[in-house]
Amino acid sequence: MKNHIISALRLTLVMLVIVGIYLGIVYAGSKVLPTRGNAEIINYKGQKFYANIGQEFKSAKYFHGRPSAVDYNAAGSAGSNKGPSNEEYLQMVQKRIDTLKMQNPEMKDVKVPVELVTASGSGLDPDISPEGALYQAKRIAKVRNISIEKINDLIKNQTEKSLFGPSKVNVLKLNIALNELH
Repeated sequence: MKNHIISALRLTLVMLVIVGIYLGIVYAGSKVLPTRGNAEIINYKGQKFYANIGQEFKSAKYFHGRPSAVDYNAAGSAGSNKGPSNEEYLQMVQKRIDTLKMQNPEMKDVKVPVELVTASGSGLDPDISPEGALYQAKRIAKVRNISIEKINDLIKNQTEKSLFGPSKVNVLKLNIALNELH
């Protein structure tokens, strides 16, 4: 029995060292990121917003982000856990497609970008593709009475290019820039 206790203590110490080294590497790595591992906070008109957490925009005069499986509740980040063969999930996605086409009638014959009708794994993704933003551009231009060229330029200016992944547009930043156009 004494041998088992000593072996368990040794294993515990080795694991503490390994986990400590791992945590140190992750912490040091986070400090080289643009936000230094912290939330990206935007103060706009006296309110504080977190740019790296998805926000809900319902008004037709704003760009809409990805749907959220957790109703944009950052305390309960999660996906829906429903796969592409789940009938309930497919019906929900089809309902989102129908709603999106109704909100953007001038785009009814254009393929809907997937991120506008499916939630991310966290349910809090703050970004959409440039195609997702462009899909909504005509609606925004019409509702706000702004030329489509200005909206397209705004999307282009707000598009963040990535060295390794696809380009993306932060919906919160895009909507704040949209408000500043007037």
